[in-house]
Amino acid sequence: MDTTTFQPVGPRSGGPRAREAGVAAVRARALSKVYGTGEATVRALDGVDVDFTAGAFTAIMGPSGSGKSTLMHLLAGLDTASSGTAFLGGTEITTLDDGALTRLRRDRIGFVFQSFNLLPMFTAEQNITLPLELAGVALERAWFDTLVTTLGLGDRLTHRPAELSGGQQQRVAIARALIARPDVVFADEPTGNLDSRAGTEVLSFLRRSVRELGRTVIMVTHDPAAAAYADRVVLLADGRIAGDIADPTPESVLAGLDALRVHEGPVAR
Repeated sequence: MDTTTFQPVGPRSGGPRAREAGVAAVRARALSKVYGTGEATVRALDGVDVDFTAGAFTAIMGPSGSGKSTLMHLLAGLDTASSGTAFLGGTEITTLDDGALTRLRRDRIGFVFQSFNLLPMFTAEQNITLPLELAGVALERAWFDTLVTTLGLGDRLTHRPAELSGGQQQRVAIARALIARPDVVFADEPTGNLDSRAGTEVLSFLRRSVRELGRTVIMVTHDPAAAAYADRVVLLADGRIAGDIADPTPESVLAGLDALRVHEGPVAR
């Protein structure tokens, strides 16, 4: 499918200097992923070239089977590419061995999943600080307090996951993802298990983590309303980049998704 290009409709105020300078936190070059062989071959990702700006909130969207989750998994070092390269900052992750990938994910990447993935026997505070414990790194109390305040978790730190609502659990997961000050946070359908109110809160906190805390967030979602919280939406179709929307709104995202279905050539917007 040819690339569908959506031009920016206007600047969004705020954001760290890194975003203004257009520095790439994550890059893909000719990135491909192929499953199977012969007639059973499935090309899940097909020669993708894309940059994700540091200090920005980017959403990845596309139809089911478009390759959005595959792209995120390759960029985060959770899966291996069939060909092409992926970079985290200046580090080419597609050439790293398992040990180096494990260290990179531990030290430089944060993850937020649909299923929260909190340890049920630990308190909220223990879940948040777990990555530091595993890495043998001392807790920076001022940063911890900033996260707790920003995410509204001050009165929930002694609670275990079963004592928290879904939205509160996801806020704990976001704090856990940010506690080690990672270069980038990957969020995979972070509102998928939440009601609309809790989902709105979580998306607001992700956006605040970018604008107020200077983080970089890349989120996979199927929800146009969720994508509208981002600074930019990257559209995928058939394993290829198929569109790019700056300053998205639910309406512009829906229009972009509709354009993928009705246009074969580039569509400017």
